[in-house]
Amino acid sequence: MNRWILHVDMDAFYASVEQLDNPSLKGKPVIVGGLGPRGVVATASYEARAFGVHSAMPMAKARKLCPHGVFIAPRFERYEELATKIRGILQEYTPLVEPVSLDEAFLDLTGTEGLHGPPERVAQEIHARIPRELGLTCSVGLAQNKLLAKLASAAAKPGGLLVLRPEDVQGFLDPLPVDRLWGIGPKTAQRLEARGIHTIADLRAVDVSLLSSWFGPRSGVHLWRLARGLDDSPVAAEREVKSISQEITYPEDLHDGEEIRGQVRELALKVAGRLRAQGLLGRVVRLKVRWSDFTTNTRQLRLPEPTDHALLIAEAALSLLARVEGEGRGVRLLGVGVGGLTQAEFRPLHLFASDELAQAVVDARRRFGEGAVTLGTDGRPR
Repeated sequence: MNRWILHVDMDAFYASVEQLDNPSLKGKPVIVGGLGPRGVVATASYEARAFGVHSAMPMAKARKLCPHGVFIAPRFERYEELATKIRGILQEYTPLVEPVSLDEAFLDLTGTEGLHGPPERVAQEIHARIPRELGLTCSVGLAQNKLLAKLASAAAKPGGLLVLRPEDVQGFLDPLPVDRLWGIGPKTAQRLEARGIHTIADLRAVDVSLLSSWFGPRSGVHLWRLARGLDDSPVAAEREVKSISQEITYPEDLHDGEEIRGQVRELALKVAGRLRAQGLLGRVVRLKVRWSDFTTNTRQLRLPEPTDHALLIAEAALSLLARVEGEGRGVRLLGVGVGGLTQAEFRPLHLFASDELAQAVVDARRRFGEGAVTLGTDGRPR
C-alpha cells in the first residue's frame, strides 16, 4: 500500500488573520512581529514580501524596506483559536494529524480511502474547506512522504494545491537548490556548493561513498536518500506541548520597578490566554530576566494545582521577580512561561480567582484588543 502524506500550510498566517479580522487591511503590506527596534518579524503578508520583508528579519530593517507597511503586534490567543479550528477540520479525515506549528500540519491519509475516498479528493476538500469555513487560504501538498509533501506545499504557495506522484518526484526535485532539503542548513549547503553541488540533481549524481567521506557515514547516507526524495519518518499524531511562554525585548532598558512588574503582569495575561486557547493548564511558572549587561536569570515555581488563570500566574511570576537581584541594572528582556502542562479536563476552584472572571478577561482581550483589560497593581483586572 502506498503512503499518502498531506501537508497543509497556512499562507502568511498571522498577517492573514489580521486581514481577516480587519478587512481594511486586505491588499496592504501587513507585518506582524515585535514593534520595537529590537523586534523581529513573525509573519509578513505577500504584499509586504514584495518589498523584501520576510520572517525572522529585524523589524528595523522591515521598516526601512517597507516604510508604508502596517505594523502589528501579534495576538497569539486569536491565532491559536483559529489554529484549533483548522486542526478540527483536519482531524475529520484522519486521527493521524501532526501539528508542526500553529500554521502547518501533516496528515497521514494512508488507508483512509474507504472512508473519505482517494487522497487527492481529500486534499481538494481540505484545500477548499479551510478558506470557505474560516476565510483563510492555505497551500496543500500531497505526496508519498513528509519530505515531499512539504516541498510540494511550498511549491504550491500561495494558495495552491500540488499532488506529487511517484513518477514525477525526480523531475520535481532535480532543479531545486540543495538547501530546500530537510537537514541541509546554511553550513552544509556552503560545503556542498564549494564542491560544485548546487541543485538536488547535482547532489544525486554524487556517489554515497563520496558523500560519506565528506560528511561521515550517517550524514552521507542521509544526504543520498534526501536527493532521491526518500523519507520514512512517521506522522506523529501526539506532539506534546511542554511549555508555553511569552517574552519581550525592550527598545530601551526598563528601570522603574512598577513598570517592570506591570510588564510581568501583561506577559502573564498573554500566557494565560494562550493556555485557554489550547485547552491546557500549567503547574510550573517560570520567569526570565535579561539585564542591561546581557546576564540572564531564570527562576521557576511549582504551583499547588495546575491553572490557566492570569491572576495566579501573575502572582507566581511576581514572587519570582522579587527573588531576582537587579543591583541597579536595567531590564533588557522579560519572559513569563508555564510548564508542567496537562489538558484542561477540569479547572480547580479558587476562592479569589474565579474561572468566570478569567474567561471574561480572555474574551475581552480577544474581542477588543490586548489593551482592553490589564492587571492592576493589586493583581485584579481593570
